[in-house]
Amino acid sequence: MEGVTAMRKRVLALTVVLAVLIISPLARPQTAPPKSGAANNQEATPANPADVDDWGHPITPVSTSQNAAPAPRHDISGIWDPGMDPIRVLGVLGASAMPEDGKPEHQLPYTPLGRETLNRTKPTSGGRSVLPADTNDPVVYCDPQGMPREDLYELRTTQILQTPQSVYMLYQFGKIWRVVWTDGRDLPKDPEPRWFGYSVGKWTDDYTFVIQTAGIDERTWVDRAGRPHSGELVVEERFHRVDHDHLELTVTINDPKMYTKPWIARDRLRFQLQKSDFDVREMLCSPTDLAEYNKLVGDPVSNKGGK
Repeated sequence: MEGVTAMRKRVLALTVVLAVLIISPLARPQTAPPKSGAANNQEATPANPADVDDWGHPITPVSTSQNAAPAPRHDISGIWDPGMDPIRVLGVLGASAMPEDGKPEHQLPYTPLGRETLNRTKPTSGGRSVLPADTNDPVVYCDPQGMPREDLYELRTTQILQTPQSVYMLYQFGKIWRVVWTDGRDLPKDPEPRWFGYSVGKWTDDYTFVIQTAGIDERTWVDRAGRPHSGELVVEERFHRVDHDHLELTVTINDPKMYTKPWIARDRLRFQLQKSDFDVREMLCSPTDLAEYNKLVGDPVSNKGGK
């Protein structure tokens, strides 16, 4: 029978219990983020100490050097790591640029329908949080996160591959991949909804790649705080290659049914380029692992009932 430590590693991706994320072996200690002349609202990545992957290979620590080589033109490919900050990266309070923290400046511009739909969601974080047993978060039941939540919650190491016709995004959380078409096609009109929608992208300058995604399944949440969206949602992802070693991501939400104006959900989240042999671990939602976790460590009170 597996020990508790091994089980904790396996259920890292189960978002119903925040403690699993905290005790995970992936939650490495952090150092202060590097200082730079960037704007104050830039989401900076803390540096990780040296470690080894599951193959026993050393993991290169995040460099704090500001002397990286220039960015290559029209290239965001590589393995990118955003760090492990629970609020600014993992999104435990919702979209990091507009977290569900009770501050007036983080109140979203809901339409009446948006407010009504919001009140039907029951998240496990933020000011409207409920107990895990009472949540209706679809991710808890192993539904796909969908877009834009894949960018806004549990965003971990991400691998980007480029071909002449498309860009492929491979995400650690959920072991998900999606295709962004770059062959000049338009977004489809009235498409069948998909969890991750339909995505097209183009270069707006030598170092900025912009993705538009639409046709997203309405069953998904925008973020962990239960922010809603409609079938009219269009998500814009703006990837900017700062230099050879750093990439920034800005995510904008535009859904006129739910919000009176577009709003920024991520504001220049910074990624660090990893070596090409960097090992990306699995983070999968497994109902059987969740049941086993609850039996071993998830409900210690119930284990005392038979005494």
